[in-house]
Amino acid sequence: MTRKDFDSRFRSCSFIATAPSMQGKDPVEVIREAVAETLVFYYPFAGRLREGHNRKLMVECTGEGILFIEADADVTLEQFGDALQPPFPCFEELLFDVPGSAGVLNCPLLLIQVTRLKCGGFLFGLRLNHTMSDGSGLAQFLTAVGEMARGATAPSVPAVWERYVLNARNPPRVTCTHREYEEVADNKATIIPPDDMAHRSFFFGPSEISALRKLIPPHLSHCSTFEILTACLWICRTIALQPDPTAEMRIICLVNARGKFNPPLLPRGYYGNGFGLLVEVATAGELFKKPIGYALELVRKAKASMTEEYLQSTASLMVLRARPLFTVPGTYIVSDLRRAGLEKVDFGWGDAIYGGVAKAVPELASFYIPFTNKKGEDGIVVPFCLPAPAMERFFKELEGMLKGQLGSDEEKSKFKLPSS
Repeated sequence: MTRKDFDSRFRSCSFIATAPSMQGKDPVEVIREAVAETLVFYYPFAGRLREGHNRKLMVECTGEGILFIEADADVTLEQFGDALQPPFPCFEELLFDVPGSAGVLNCPLLLIQVTRLKCGGFLFGLRLNHTMSDGSGLAQFLTAVGEMARGATAPSVPAVWERYVLNARNPPRVTCTHREYEEVADNKATIIPPDDMAHRSFFFGPSEISALRKLIPPHLSHCSTFEILTACLWICRTIALQPDPTAEMRIICLVNARGKFNPPLLPRGYYGNGFGLLVEVATAGELFKKPIGYALELVRKAKASMTEEYLQSTASLMVLRARPLFTVPGTYIVSDLRRAGLEKVDFGWGDAIYGGVAKAVPELASFYIPFTNKKGEDGIVVPFCLPAPAMERFFKELEGMLKGQLGSDEEKSKFKLPSS
């Protein structure tokens, strides 16, 4: 995968039920008008990305606007199933990919589709050029759209563009090791081919998280849910993919810089990308053979590397190496959206039944999305996308972990670990 091949589009969707208080209101018209009003404050979204010297990206505020699609579907919310979670049936029809609109450069930065359902509810789908904003920035923008839809004249949180706060030093100076941007050849065939991909989501409620915690050694019992879940999924995914035992496997945690530092690095209202890519590396054999605490310690170490100096060093690396793509071979990326607030966006019809990403990134990434299952349990839903045979192995390994088992004998024989 090259930097030209990587899909930098972020897709989210929200399923919203009918509300008696909004009887007679058309969600398409309400949201279209609110988006137009909000873009006055978030005007860069109405422009187009250009590429300058050394591949530096810049927004030309052309005022060309975004894409907005109005649609109707002869289905009800109930027909999407009891548990509204990715993958969603017919999603391509619920967020139409307008031909010629999906490029990073010289294309609309936002595409929004509002689809009325015959039950009175509706679906709000969105595609964002991820070079403009992260999950927190998108949630801030959509919250503002919701406020305008409910009658506000300005967003409660001011829109702040100040990208210069993350500019590289002059002259640029890389002071940290950045294994997330290493140039690595895929000699071990660790890039996942796009054929025969299976999409599936996994729910982790209180009982599932408790089961995973029982696998953790006592000296790591204080670890966070994010850390434990990430370590377990990294191990299961590695086993499922059956890489060469000597292949390097990377875990990249996307860590939000907002609220991380005192004084804050990013001003209140900043809606650009404000996260760091924090990485640790292990061989596939190490992840499989060593206790779960090994992977957990690596995840904790990755998160702990989030410092202002690390972000400054990353900005300098972007300049000196002309905006390189992160390392792809053997990489698994995790993005925690539990506190982003996408499910809390209210256009006047109340909170969404589901609000979050539409699906996993097939080659690379999963997202942690807040979710309430049909039993009323609050937890995390994690979309996954793997080749179909690997998905079966992943499910088997995860099921074993939840039952207190680590690594089946059958999978050990397939993994062909080298003798120690």
